Amino acid sequence: MDPDAEAGQAASKIVQTTFITLVFTACHSFQTETSTSVATIRFTLPDSVTEKSMTVSSPQKKKKKKTLYLTFDDGPNKGSRKVMHIAEQEQVHISMFIIGEHVYGSGEQTATYDSMVKCDFVEVNNHSFTHANNRFGNFYSRPGDAVKDFFRCADSLRLVNNIIRTPGRNIWRTKTITSTDIKKSSIAADSLQHAGFTAIGWDLEWHYDSELILKNSGDELLQQVDSLFIRGKTKTPDHLVLLAHDQVYEDAADSLILHAFIKKLKTADEYNFEFISKYPGIKN
Repeated sequence: MDPDAEAGQAASKIVQTTFITLVFTACHSFQTETSTSVATIRFTLPDSVTEKSMTVSSPQKKKKKKTLYLTFDDGPNKGSRKVMHIAEQEQVHISMFIIGEHVYGSGEQTATYDSMVKCDFVEVNNHSFTHANNRFGNFYSRPGDAVKDFFRCADSLRLVNNIIRTPGRNIWRTKTITSTDIKKSSIAADSLQHAGFTAIGWDLEWHYDSELILKNSGDELLQQVDSLFIRGKTKTPDHLVLLAHDQVYEDAADSLILHAFIKKLKTADEYNFEFISKYPGIKN
């Protein structure tokens, strides 16, 4: 073979070998750098990212709500439908203590009572048949007759629970509470309990004057509600029974005050509204 040709072939092989070596080295270097780079991304994270991934936020504890029992006495009367409509509009539970005689006083009162019974936001309870004819001392001086009067109301209205409110008296007779505001009524109160009734009084009353006009504004009553809870002056901690009277809310201005009062209670988001049958210690 021609020496020059052999020299050319040898040179060509050297070039090829060098080129292959360079390509292999470059590929290996690229893979190493890529691998190293990936490893860096995978295992070397900024402190802020690491801290975020390691921090688990605990859920915020919900504040325990207090329970309000909005109770209305002396219906059915001219203010009862307004009270009931407010409860329906605001979707809050209320308890209405009914006087048996009032149900049969007129066709309108009977119809109002029927609406109460059908309303999902109203619980109907016993406020006696005669309301003691407003002669309270005489009524409670004869315990047997007082018991009969409550049974008459329960039977005539076919009431489904045994919860009562005594006319003209703030009397409590539950599993856990025994309280009588006027001690001369104690024997009658005990007789009612022995007959199977559960008597519920109130923690706070919304007073009105002789013209059936509210004595307190809604804001003033809100302050009283807060004060009773803060000072622990309710019969049961975190539970408050409010007494109001249907007849007051026939007046347009007073019904607006009641409506605004309930709206503000709801906006505060601190209260549950329950039927009086849900009060602690109630036995049905």
